Amino acid sequence: MNISPVPLNKAFRLLNHGPTVLVSAHHDGVDNIMAAAWSSPLDFSPCRVTVVLDKSTFTRSLIEQSGYFALQIPVQSQARLVLEMGNSRYKNPEKIQNVEIFRQTGFDVPLVSGCAAWLVCKVLPEPYNQQTYDLFIGEVQGAWADNRVFYDGHWLFDTAPTEMRTLHYVSGGQFYEIGAGLDLGDRR
Repeated sequence: MNISPVPLNKAFRLLNHGPTVLVSAHHDGVDNIMAAAWSSPLDFSPCRVTVVLDKSTFTRSLIEQSGYFALQIPVQSQARLVLEMGNSRYKNPEKIQNVEIFRQTGFDVPLVSGCAAWLVCKVLPEPYNQQTYDLFIGEVQGAWADNRVFYDGHWLFDTAPTEMRTLHYVSGGQFYEIGAGLDLGDRR
């Protein structure tokens, strides 16, 4: 695997382009994964993110119990997997049976192999937002990216293999993959 750590002060860039994400969680020996289209960076330092998780999802219940979740940035070659994880929201242990997962040292959250990037987050409890808007805020505790597609704090979609382009969900099973970049030379 081509996984490299991403400095936490640059981790927000993993979500800046609005990709569809896979959300995973673990509690009491149970792993689960779901797809989510609504996630976003929220703050820089410390890096915080948001994700909307419907009350009916099993993954949300694991997050509420454990206080942790991971956001993964799936790629074009994983579109079918993302659709499958999005179509099965309820407790279904067989759902992830054929999904290759791994864990990073120090974190007990399943991570989906083959993604472009991974962020492990600790829930910052906001009961009103969670109950009213299904909105969860997480503080990023660890971040990694596939260095073929994200390196030195920047996405490399123009030079990365096509199958490593990230996904953007529209509806009805339709995705778009990230397009060509427009580099204006201001690389901070």
